[in-house]
Amino acid sequence: MRSLLIIAFVGVGAQLVDGALGMAFGVTASTLLVLSGVAAAQASAAVHLAEVGTTLASGISHWRFKNIDWSIVAKLGVPGAIGAFVGANVLSALSTEDAAPLMAAILLCIGAYVLLRFSLRTPPVIGGDGTKHGAKFLTPLGLFGGFIDASGGGGWGPITTSTLLSSGKTAPRTVIGSVSASEFLVALSASLGFLVGLREQFFQNFGVVVALAIGGVIAAPLAAFLVSRVSPALLGTAVGGVIVLTNSQKLVHYFGIGWPWSSFIYSIIVVAWAVFLVLAWRIMRAPAYVPRELESQATVAEQPAETADEVR
Repeated sequence: MRSLLIIAFVGVGAQLVDGALGMAFGVTASTLLVLSGVAAAQASAAVHLAEVGTTLASGISHWRFKNIDWSIVAKLGVPGAIGAFVGANVLSALSTEDAAPLMAAILLCIGAYVLLRFSLRTPPVIGGDGTKHGAKFLTPLGLFGGFIDASGGGGWGPITTSTLLSSGKTAPRTVIGSVSASEFLVALSASLGFLVGLREQFFQNFGVVVALAIGGVIAAPLAAFLVSRVSPALLGTAVGGVIVLTNSQKLVHYFGIGWPWSSFIYSIIVVAWAVFLVLAWRIMRAPAYVPRELESQATVAEQPAETADEVR
């Protein structure tokens, strides 16, 4: 009972992060579950089974608000489902001793990406350029994202959403809606993969799934409040640093790195984390980014009519 209560709090924490950043539920939940003593494969299986329900609800919501491009869902989600099934079977086939460092390494890389993504200033994408992503781009992205998501316990959002947004071809709301809808296919396929790979162990973790889902549902309203009160840059940098430090400790322990090298590694991570937190704080305090086109239009609008005519 006590362990399930802890896992419910894991669901609360993961949902708070996901609700505020729009990503990283799986990465945060998997890291916290492994930290609480759940084996790597079982943690990823529990996270993905819990996500089947949450991603379905999210996909339906985005569909009702017309945020979905079904061609992106098909070209991204189907390869993602294939990659997730393969990744789940790969992780299930590994021994507990071998799975732990693999998952820790993947989570560390994703944590580092999240930390850098939110601490270094990147102008937001205002809208798409009217062109479409083709299958040659979306298929390998889906395969890679699905495989990493299942074998590492998370990463679909950080990999696919960030890549599509950075390309600038699709409007942000369509990217988020389409990725959320396709994640249902990824979570369902990963769950089936873990069912095949883990067999009876899969059902032994049903209590973990329920506790994780309950915690996530409880935290959803608070997450919606948090997103309007906490800077995504600061929160993303903080969460990314926690994920990096936690999983680096597991890798240091696995490879038997002792003192003083272990202390040196942790010190480097903490100092770098502090630097990125300062950068995130500056981003939070800085004025909002305004594209040059909008800035020039605003300047023209503020000028007297004669001067504005000259500018035109």
